[in-house]
Amino acid sequence: MSRFEDIRFYNEEEVQPALKKYVHHPMIKALLQFTFPENSYSEIEAIAAQCHSIRDFQTKIIYKTVQRVLEKSSEGLTYSGFDQLKKDESYLYISNHRDIILDTCLLNYLLYEQDLIMTASAIGDNLVQKPFLLMLSRINRNFLVQRGLSPRTMLQSSQNLSEYIKHLLFEENRSVWMAQREGRTKDGNDTTQQGVLKMLAMAKGEMSLSEYFSKIKIVPVSISYEFDPTDIMKMPEIMAKRMEETYVKSANEDFKSIMKGALGNKGRIHIEAGKVFTKEWFEPVVKQESSVNDFLKTITLNIDKEIHSNYKLWPSNYIACDLLLNNDSHSSKYTQKEKRQFERRLTRRINCENSLEVNSYLLMYANPVINKEALNEGKI
Repeated sequence: MSRFEDIRFYNEEEVQPALKKYVHHPMIKALLQFTFPENSYSEIEAIAAQCHSIRDFQTKIIYKTVQRVLEKSSEGLTYSGFDQLKKDESYLYISNHRDIILDTCLLNYLLYEQDLIMTASAIGDNLVQKPFLLMLSRINRNFLVQRGLSPRTMLQSSQNLSEYIKHLLFEENRSVWMAQREGRTKDGNDTTQQGVLKMLAMAKGEMSLSEYFSKIKIVPVSISYEFDPTDIMKMPEIMAKRMEETYVKSANEDFKSIMKGALGNKGRIHIEAGKVFTKEWFEPVVKQESSVNDFLKTITLNIDKEIHSNYKLWPSNYIACDLLLNNDSHSSKYTQKEKRQFERRLTRRINCENSLEVNSYLLMYANPVINKEALNEGKI
């Protein structure tokens, strides 16, 4: 395990010392008081003192934190597809990624509710530069994806990361969550980076690609928020990309996104698990694809198909699509009241005299509709 020292989450014996060290940190204290609003802080400390493992921390504290987040900032969470999974098996969940912290917290909330194996989750080390955030990630079973490395160091880091994921899945029977691409999807266009699969394949050893990928049991997951509370915060980066300009994050931008994502209004939320990529799924793929690149591309496209087809579309998505195309082809999917509410959201958040800005904002919500309809029409 020493080779994973730089990226691993806490061992069980490290949990309680970390909590004792940080229990009076202002941000950790705020988190705990948010989670247990009716308790005195001495009572909250007693709860923290009962956490002697990561599972203790997740079930006694984070589970209740997520409940509070859902109560305060959403209209409820629904889910489907998880009944196909086996309770004693580990899976590699690959999902679209909209919220820095909440995506994986909500997934683990559901896995716990369904008595399925909870995940170790990948997080970029750029997001946990503050010591209390690093502690919070390691105690919540996050492992680090190292960013900003030289090409040679990046190759070594990717190999190590791949070996660690293999170790978690095979030796610890621990499920793993990864986003389908580096960073969050800012524009609502959820597509999988083939490089994610290339990294995973680095640990296959003597196994064939098809054998290895069938053993890690990929499960595509679609996470859908009716409203993205961080939508306006994503706009500067989207606009910079469209203008072909370099975007530089402001100080504490990621931390502000974490807070806004947790506490801002999300409306309804739905999470759906797609089909498991089993040995039977891979056998015809091996016969069809002649090269490694084609093989990985096929898996990538099929993960996208699962995520797009299982994505829950809300009235906000259909309204944005109709406003974008200046028609009412999806009007049966929403009410006029919902349309007026969305239009008010649009005018409050962006400069509606800037057509490029309006177009970019609408695409953020419309792209899931566009992707699903393209899939249904056989264009993907």
